[in-house]
Amino acid sequence: MSDRIADAFRSHGKRAALMPYVMGGFPSIEGSRAAGEACARGGADLLELGIPFSDPLADGPTIQEAATHALAAGATPEAVLGVCESLSELLPVALMVYVNVILAAGAEAFVERAAGAGAAGLIVPDLPHDESSELRSACDARGLALVPLAAPTTTPERLEAIGRDARGFVYAVSVTGTTGERAELAPDLAGFVAAVRRVASVPVAVGFGISTPEQAALVAEHADGVIVGSRIVRASAEGPAATGAVVEELARGLAVPPSDR
Repeated sequence: MSDRIADAFRSHGKRAALMPYVMGGFPSIEGSRAAGEACARGGADLLELGIPFSDPLADGPTIQEAATHALAAGATPEAVLGVCESLSELLPVALMVYVNVILAAGAEAFVERAAGAGAAGLIVPDLPHDESSELRSACDARGLALVPLAAPTTTPERLEAIGRDARGFVYAVSVTGTTGERAELAPDLAGFVAAVRRVASVPVAVGFGISTPEQAALVAEHADGVIVGSRIVRASAEGPAATGAVVEELARGLAVPPSDR
């Protein structure tokens, strides 16, 4: 299943692969499924599907509010895995899940269920790299990619270890802090992405703070993938038509110019 991630990065036909983020269970379980379907129709190449958690420390206010809403409405990890099962038929799905959700189920059991739901990978933002070997082994055994995160504050030594152990792609966090829409990209983004590229044999996708087609296009000059979260979650509150329109606009911004084809 992790091969689907590699295929998506190789054959997207854009300057960079487009990976929207959808919060499972927001605005409802069916609403999140419809949002994911709209992303696929709009030109997404992969999908990041969030499992709501009560203490989402990596997320900014938009995604935190979506998680709170989803949990209050009764969303569970099992219900979101049901959404994954549907959406994985359309495009590769990486589950964004906090480590306590995995530990509550047991690493082996959670990975087995995620694989059964068709997930292509896991993104676990609060799992330190030094403590990831057990989960990575479980993912390897079931064909899932445990996608690591790297930040501008990651030391060169740790970055080398992350690159060596990376599966699927490296999630390059463009800024320090939480997710959320920002007016400007980090000024040292190119250097940071280049540093990740030097140590990783898998694609590098950039997330956090990207919300406009112009920002996505700038990121695509350096990275293999563009991850857009808060803007998509805001749109999903309005319904699948709004979600699809945002994804289509982002995809157009990543289109390869005719002169480069």
